[in-house]
Amino acid sequence: MDMTELLDHCNRKKGVEETFPFNEETLVLKVGGKMFMLIPLEKQPLTISVKTDPEWSEELRERHPQITGAYHMSKTHWNTVVCEGLKRDLILKLVDASYDLVFSSLTKAKREEVMNS
Repeated sequence: MDMTELLDHCNRKKGVEETFPFNEETLVLKVGGKMFMLIPLEKQPLTISVKTDPEWSEELRERHPQITGAYHMSKTHWNTVVCEGLKRDLILKLVDASYDLVFSSLTKAKREEVMNS
């Protein structure tokens, strides 16, 4: 999986915005104004940080050495994923789960706003 394919997948989702709130090397994808994925653009191989359910996070970290607690984030809820060596389907599942977790945490009004955008 490459960056273009990853961003295309994300940008097909409702209300996704690409931002650079921290620095010009870290792309942050948001829905409803809340982060659901970070991508350090300078890092090779492709690496992302995504929000995951805490129980699933433990399982993922045990099964995949490419998945660790996210640097500078809550390691209970965020994982850093080195995409190299992982199946495309797992990467997309992680991105989708992160988007869904963040979207579901939005207020009803904000969710409706995103869906109508």
